[in-house]
Amino acid sequence: QVRLVESGGGLVQAGGSRRLSCAVSGLTFNTHSMGWFRQGLGKEREFVVTISRADGTTQYADSVKGRFTISRDYAKNTLYLQMDNLKPEDTAIYYCAADDTWLPSTTWISYAYWGQGTQVTVSS
Repeated sequence: QVRLVESGGGLVQAGGSRRLSCAVSGLTFNTHSMGWFRQGLGKEREFVVTISRADGTTQYADSVKGRFTISRDYAKNTLYLQMDNLKPEDTAIYYCAADDTWLPSTTWISYAYWGQGTQVTVSS
């Protein structure tokens, strides 16, 4: 059974940092590409970053490029999202997602597996 569990959300001041974790079971990073998505209140779910199962190639949304970093710990089977220089517009529920595609999509509907999400709130 596949399970993705996010943690690490919370309240942070603008300019601060936060690291999100996604503990993964039932699949591995060799079999599945991964992604982080977010959904603000009243907004559509949007792509943040993906990482390919094939070679670790990453894709970042322009809005987070240079501020967010995705990484994987194979030993712990855990996905991370390091978020630096946070802005109020980064406030959202953050979700990790997995799919067995070689080339991960930036479209959320393409992903088969999802976590429950973790709330990140950035105060100004």
